[in-house]
Amino acid sequence: PFQISGGYTRLSNSFNGLPGSQNGLNGWDSSVTLPAWRELHVKIEVSRYSGTNLGAQQQILSIMGGGQYERTLFHREQWFAEALFGDVGMNRYWGPNGLPGESASFTTLLGGGLDTPLGRHFAIRVQGDYRYENLALIQAVNHTVPYRVPGLPENFASFSTGLVWVPRLGSSSFTQAPQTQRGPVEGDLQIEDLNSFGHFHIFANSWWSYLHVAGVEYDRHSWGRFIGARMDYAAEVLPVVVLKQPSKTDVWGNKRSSTFTTLYGFGLSPGGLRMMWRDGKAWKPYYTVKGGLIGFNRKAISQYASYMDFSLQQSIGVQLRLNGRWDARAGVSDFHFSNAFIVPSNPGIDEMSYNAALSFHLGRPPGE
Repeated sequence: PFQISGGYTRLSNSFNGLPGSQNGLNGWDSSVTLPAWRELHVKIEVSRYSGTNLGAQQQILSIMGGGQYERTLFHREQWFAEALFGDVGMNRYWGPNGLPGESASFTTLLGGGLDTPLGRHFAIRVQGDYRYENLALIQAVNHTVPYRVPGLPENFASFSTGLVWVPRLGSSSFTQAPQTQRGPVEGDLQIEDLNSFGHFHIFANSWWSYLHVAGVEYDRHSWGRFIGARMDYAAEVLPVVVLKQPSKTDVWGNKRSSTFTTLYGFGLSPGGLRMMWRDGKAWKPYYTVKGGLIGFNRKAISQYASYMDFSLQQSIGVQLRLNGRWDARAGVSDFHFSNAFIVPSNPGIDEMSYNAALSFHLGRPPGE
């Protein structure tokens, strides 16, 4: 089942916690965990910490996504382990004595915990995690060359406790296992490729960068029909993400050099919808919208922005039948990503893209 959690969290140190002044930070965290596949969940987590150390205010917001593996080991207690990655955003003047620092960093989390049921739809959660980030100080706001002070922390531990809620979306709960599904499930597995050829000004105002992604999309018939279309749940994993952008930009992502650099990354869209018309016919128009996260090995669009961005894709096109198990898909897309101002610089971009895919039908072949 879906799980929604929230509660108190404690970070082991401040981000400017040099030796001799290592003070922890208090905050809150919340997460959404999607239904499992073979006990593996997709999880999105948001956490926020605040406090004061060495004369500087600390305001930290992190957004991460990844996987959570869960098992019931003792009685009704559920143990889980998780691995998440994402972006952490900071206020600008967080360094010792209010020195300016970088306002964004890629971050990773490894950890786990225990859920103890309180009833059919609630549980108490206790967990501990290891966190890594690579924030550095900068020389000045208008000269953002990073430098690290010896002893500036990179490794953190966190402790969290709170409540987990399983919404009443069926019989599944902490105390009742989901019933076995009967019959084959209608669905498609798409091996896809997307490449940008220009830009829109829809949700963002930046130009000059070009995106290529490849991966796998999963579509599952989940919600019946609406205005004649089959309503499918859609999710996507993009292990291949290549972004070509100017080597130097301003805070808005406008290019300040004639040369380009290449960034590499990873994308995950756990939530989406596909509407498919003329299901089972030789040609099938579709509309897809997917939302998630996309991360890069360097700050994307602008060197003042963030490593991790939110993504929103919208696509229209057609699937053409090849045989009983395979279709070919072609369409056009708007691929948007931006960081939603988790750091002060939020250039964002809308990539005009074409996409193509081979689609394999899961469950019963169409027409049977």
